[in-house]
Amino acid sequence: MTFQFEKLLVYQKSLDFADEVCTATEQFSRGYGFLVDQLNRAALSISANIAEGSVRVTSADRKNFFGIARGSVQEWVTQQNQSELVIHRPNGQIRDKESFGNDPCPPKDGTT
Repeated sequence: MTFQFEKLLVYQKSLDFADEVCTATEQFSRGYGFLVDQLNRAALSISANIAEGSVRVTSADRKNFFGIARGSVQEWVTQQNQSELVIHRPNGQIRDKESFGNDPCPPKDGTT
């Protein structure tokens, strides 16, 4: 049985996005589980809210859930930006958990 929301392109794209996020975060060091969890939850929440919003009866209710889905996208972007600061080296490699605070490649602007 297929639900109507499964035919929505935005829903299908959000599933693809969540799959890519979950696959990418598998390579994060074990010590960054807190960040992996936040990234995955935000990505998975997008499709869930699109699905739930699409079956709501009133347009105000639908708008609310679609707004929550959009908020999840913005939350994910924020978490991704934080992951860039916390665990990625300038060359794109993921740092070991123990290297945080002793970064041999600090940001160019001198912030830590």
